[in-house]
Amino acid sequence: MGSEHYFSASPSSPEQLRHLRVTLAGRELEVVTAGGVFSPDHVDAGTSVLLANTPPPPAGGNFLDLGCGWGPISLSLALASPHATVWAVDVNERALDLVRRNAESLGLSNINAVRPEDVPEDVTFRTIRSNPPIRVGKSELHGMLQHWIPRLSERSDGWFVVQRNLGSDSLQRWLAATFPAGYSVQRAATGRGFRVLRVRKHGSPPSELIDVVS
Repeated sequence: MGSEHYFSASPSSPEQLRHLRVTLAGRELEVVTAGGVFSPDHVDAGTSVLLANTPPPPAGGNFLDLGCGWGPISLSLALASPHATVWAVDVNERALDLVRRNAESLGLSNINAVRPEDVPEDVTFRTIRSNPPIRVGKSELHGMLQHWIPRLSERSDGWFVVQRNLGSDSLQRWLAATFPAGYSVQRAATGRGFRVLRVRKHGSPPSELIDVVS
């Protein structure tokens, strides 16, 4: 499947629904996926690395899964924090429909699967967890992160997984340069050729130097 399919609002490829057995939030689950979305046949390696190397989410508040695909991160967050509200955001309408189907089948009423423009402007996030769509291009990716990272609540973290050979180290440097005051940026974990980057919003400039791992 060409990458342009899962970046499209309405994929032109056949839907081809399929059922998967996956483990999310420590539970064996059956989910539905489809053609025309990212990684329809399994939980991709980057998402697996992210899920394995991030702490349990807060007990409540608003969470953001940016570029949710069929929903492995959103479903994991919703299962782990049933009193939270998970905003599953994607431009791909087929992906959003799959997240809704999966949430309904698992009895999860705390997921809002929406396009980016449908997230109310006054919503801030206790955490962001994302396997961002690196292949959309640097300019569009940077624009996305500049829009969403400032919407972290104070003393909250965004966690982003990026493949090393797709520019994780340069993205880390860009994040540190773009969010210098009131934020810290660090490489939190490495695995299977991926980096997990942590962006923490302090709310005011930290007293110490920004923690950037070279």
